[in-house]
Amino acid sequence: MRDAWRLAFGTFTALRVGPPEHVTDVVLGRAMLLAPLTTAPALLAWAALGTVSTTGWAPARVVAVLALVVTALLSRALHLDGLADLADGLTSGHDPARSLEVMRRGDTGPAGAAAVVLAVLLDAACLTTLLGGALGTAMAVVALVASRIACAVCTRDGIPPARADGLGQGVAGTVSRAHLLGLVAAVALLAGLAVAGLSAVLGDTSWAGGVGAVAVVLVSVAGSVVTRRHAVRRLGGVTGDVIGAAIEVALAAGLVTAALVVTALPHP
Repeated sequence: MRDAWRLAFGTFTALRVGPPEHVTDVVLGRAMLLAPLTTAPALLAWAALGTVSTTGWAPARVVAVLALVVTALLSRALHLDGLADLADGLTSGHDPARSLEVMRRGDTGPAGAAAVVLAVLLDAACLTTLLGGALGTAMAVVALVASRIACAVCTRDGIPPARADGLGQGVAGTVSRAHLLGLVAAVALLAGLAVAGLSAVLGDTSWAGGVGAVAVVLVSVAGSVVTRRHAVRRLGGVTGDVIGAAIEVALAAGLVTAALVVTALPHP
């Protein structure tokens, strides 16, 4: 497990960790399953920024942008880079080889730039609503954690790599269906219970908040599944860029759901 922890945090965060001693399919699969826990540094930052906004110390719009800046820095903006590369690759034509070559180049074209700008704008708009209150901040954190389930979604067994090298080749097919379902169930259950408990503390004794948190998790996972399926259909498999793009799509889907839930819930 120590190697899996090191691989997960070394891959998905900017934190300095020691290299894993052994890298096997089991270690790679466990690292993908541990990806939601690598949001811990960003999670703490979002919680702190939400508190700053809730208490009126800073405007919600500023706090929302800062939350995204911190998240990008903590992840070395790898997921945004993946989103840009996948958008450029998928819009370059229907030939998988050409799409993969465009994705490998590393430069960002119009489609990639548009995808990143639109995703960040959508995230910021949602966070402006969510980080203005305790319940909204909790829902935002749920969306953040749930977005990293995309790592396991994209590396489920039966999903091939799109090329013979890179991150996708190493992690593709390393997560079993049972472990993926268990991860989704665990995150949904913990999120539902935590948000329901917070709602009770805030004076709402219904389970609406908890149900909303579960919805955030499920919609986030659905977003990553749709992204993976489209990428596999067009590219023949997954790459590191596909995983990064799936994370960003999942985050946006989760935040939109969270904003809708918080807006619809009665305020104690």
